[in-house]
Amino acid sequence: QVQVVESGGGLVQAGGSLRLSCTASGLTFDDHAMVWFRQAPGKEREGVSCISWSGGNTYYADSVKGRFTVSRDNAKNTLYLQMNSLKPEDTGMYYCAARDFFICSGSWNPRYWGQGTQVTVSS
Repeated sequence: QVQVVESGGGLVQAGGSLRLSCTASGLTFDDHAMVWFRQAPGKEREGVSCISWSGGNTYYADSVKGRFTVSRDNAKNTLYLQMNSLKPEDTGMYYCAARDFFICSGSWNPRYWGQGTQVTVSS
């Protein structure tokens, strides 16, 4: 049974920071590229960041580039998203997901999803 669990969301003022965490079990963690998605109310889900199996390659949506940093600790089966200089438009449900491949190619399509953690940024 594969289980993916996010944590670290909350309410923060614009300009502040949060660090999201994601722990995965039931899979060989370093076989999978990992992806962060987010979804605002009434909007479609969008890819935020992707990181390859070793952490050697990282990718970001243009809207978060320079503000967010993705990392992973394979010894702990844990993925992180450091979110700095937060803006109200960053508000949404953030999802952690595992790809069924080693690298972040093409669409970042995942196989396994977490339940999400809410991030709300006030102005």
